[in-house]
Amino acid sequence: MAIDALPDGATVLVLADQRLDRSNTGIFNEELESITGNAGRAVVIDMQGLDYISSAGLRAIMQAARKMQQQGGSLALCSLSGDVRAVFETSGFDQLIVIHPTRADAVTAAADV
Repeated sequence: MAIDALPDGATVLVLADQRLDRSNTGIFNEELESITGNAGRAVVIDMQGLDYISSAGLRAIMQAARKMQQQGGSLALCSLSGDVRAVFETSGFDQLIVIHPTRADAVTAAADV
């Protein structure tokens, strides 16, 4: 898994790819902790390149979303593949975290926060 964090105005864009499972969730969680601790207003995780997410990955994203909310910021997801979206829908996490169809939509929405 590669994780890249790119500042986009007041938004930090996180690019996640390949798989997010128990084998790499610790690293992903550490990166999110660092990013959400310094993010400012909003974090957008672009999941276009993510093929698989496990419950451990869901938990890491939920923890980051809660942290951002406690800090008065926001966390959103975008560009989920069909399989990854199905995991979010089945788990009900799509009702707890904002999901945008495209990166542009997510960044625009984050700018309005």
